[in-house]
Amino acid sequence: MSNNKIGWCFNNTYSKLPDKFSTKINPVPVKAPQLVILNENLSKELNLNFSENSKEELSEIFSGNKLPEGSSSLAQAYAGHQFGHFTILGDGRATLMGEHTLDNKRFDIQFKGSGQTPFSRNGDGRAALGPMLREYIISEAMNALRIPTTRSLAVVKTGEEVIREERLQGAILTRVASSHIRVGTFQYFTATQDEKNLKTLFDYTIERHYPNIKNSKNQGTDLLEVLMEKQINLVLNWMRVGFVHGVMNTDNMAVSGETIDYGPCAFMNAYDPKTVFSSIDHMGRYSYSNQPIIAKWNLARFAECLLPFIHSDKDEAIKTATEIINNFEILYEKKWINMMRDKLGLFGEDKEDEVLILNLLDWMFRNKADYTNTFIFLMGEKISNEKIYEDSEFLNWKNKWHDRLKLNKNSKEKYLKLMRSVNPLVIPRNHHVEKALEHANKDDLQPMVKLLNVLNQPYVYEKNTVDYQDPPPVSDEKYVTFCGT
Repeated sequence: MSNNKIGWCFNNTYSKLPDKFSTKINPVPVKAPQLVILNENLSKELNLNFSENSKEELSEIFSGNKLPEGSSSLAQAYAGHQFGHFTILGDGRATLMGEHTLDNKRFDIQFKGSGQTPFSRNGDGRAALGPMLREYIISEAMNALRIPTTRSLAVVKTGEEVIREERLQGAILTRVASSHIRVGTFQYFTATQDEKNLKTLFDYTIERHYPNIKNSKNQGTDLLEVLMEKQINLVLNWMRVGFVHGVMNTDNMAVSGETIDYGPCAFMNAYDPKTVFSSIDHMGRYSYSNQPIIAKWNLARFAECLLPFIHSDKDEAIKTATEIINNFEILYEKKWINMMRDKLGLFGEDKEDEVLILNLLDWMFRNKADYTNTFIFLMGEKISNEKIYEDSEFLNWKNKWHDRLKLNKNSKEKYLKLMRSVNPLVIPRNHHVEKALEHANKDDLQPMVKLLNVLNQPYVYEKNTVDYQDPPPVSDEKYVTFCGT
C-alpha cells in the first residue's frame, strides 16, 4: 500500500520538537477493525484517494493497525484547567500520526480512541462507537455551518468492547485539525517552569499558525491579540447557531481558533441562556450564555503563559496583558450586536438596535420559542408550530422590526439574502442525532447518511430539510450528553 496510491504527504514538524513535547508511541493494534464511514468530501479536499483500497485495507489504515508511510506516531503532552481545576494531562487516548501537507497547508491526522499512552492515567485509551460517530456528525455539521472546526475523516469499529456504564462497541475516529496545540500546551510548560521549551512552543506556534507576526515589535502581545480575536469570532459563531460546546476547558481551546473536542456538546432548542447539556456541569459553568465569559477566562490563562514574551519586567508584562484581556467585553459586545443585526437582516446602526434584539430574546425565553426556528419564521419560511408567533407581544415586536428594516435603503431581497447567509434552516437536532446513532449501533447507517446529507447544506432547502427542523417533543426528558471517556 504505497503512499503514492493514496496521496499521503507527511512532513512532520511536531515530532522533531524536543522530547518533552510528546512521547513517540504507535496506536495499540485492534482485533477486527471494520470501516464504518469514510468522509469522501474531506478526502478530496485533502487530495487523498482511497478509491483503490479495499474496505479491509481502509479498516487497517484507520484503526492504526497499518501505519501510512511517512507517519510519525506520537502522543502529545499538555495541561489544562478542567472546570477551573488545573491538571497535567496529555493525549490519554489519541495518537497524532503526523502532518499531511497540501498547498503549504498543514493538517494534523490524529487517531482518537487508539489505545493507552503514557498519559492515559487510569483510562483504557479507547473510545465507544456512539461518541465517535457523534463527533463525526457534529464536526461535519459545524464545517457546513461555516464555523472553524476540526474535521472527521473516518470512523472504524475496533471489533472490541469498551466498558463504560455498560459494554459498548469500540471505535476509532480519524480527526483532522490545522494543529492540536492548545492553550493547555502552553500551560504545560509554564507549570513545569520549562522556559526553554515554552520559548520553543511560542516560536513554533507563530511559525505554524501566525507567520505574519514573526517580524512584529512585540510578538507576545500580537499573539495574545490575534488569538483573542479568533476566539471571539469562534464563540460568536457558536452563539449565532445556538451551539453549546459543553466542555470549554483550556485543553479544549485550540490556538488555531478551531472548535475542538465534541464531547458533551449539543444545539439549543428553546431559547434559554442557561442551557447546559453536559452530565457533569452541575453549576452551569459552560452554559450557552457563559461561553464568552469562559473564553475570556481561558485567554487570561493563555496570557499568563505569554508574560515572558510580552515584557522582560514581569509587572509591566502583567499590566499590558491585563489591558488586552480587559478589552474582551468591548470587542465581543460590538461584534455580538453586529452578528444579531445580521440574523435580523439589519443594515447600518440604530441606537434602538440593542433594545430590539434583547426584546426578541427576552420574548423567546419567556415563551420557550425555538431559537433556530424563530429566525427561520422571520425569513418567511414555513415551520411547524407557527401558532406561537401569533402572540400579540411578538406581533408588536415584529412591527418595530419591520420599521427598522426600512432604514438604510434596505429592500426585502437585500435583507433576506443577509438573513439566509447566517441563519441555518437546519441544525443537528439532538433527537435526530440520537436516532441516527441508535441505528448506526445496529449496523444501519442509512439514517446517519440521510442526516449528514441534509446537514451538509444547512442554508439551502433540500427536499428532506423539513423532516429535520422540528424541535424534540416537549415530553422528551431533559437532554444530557456525556464526555465519552
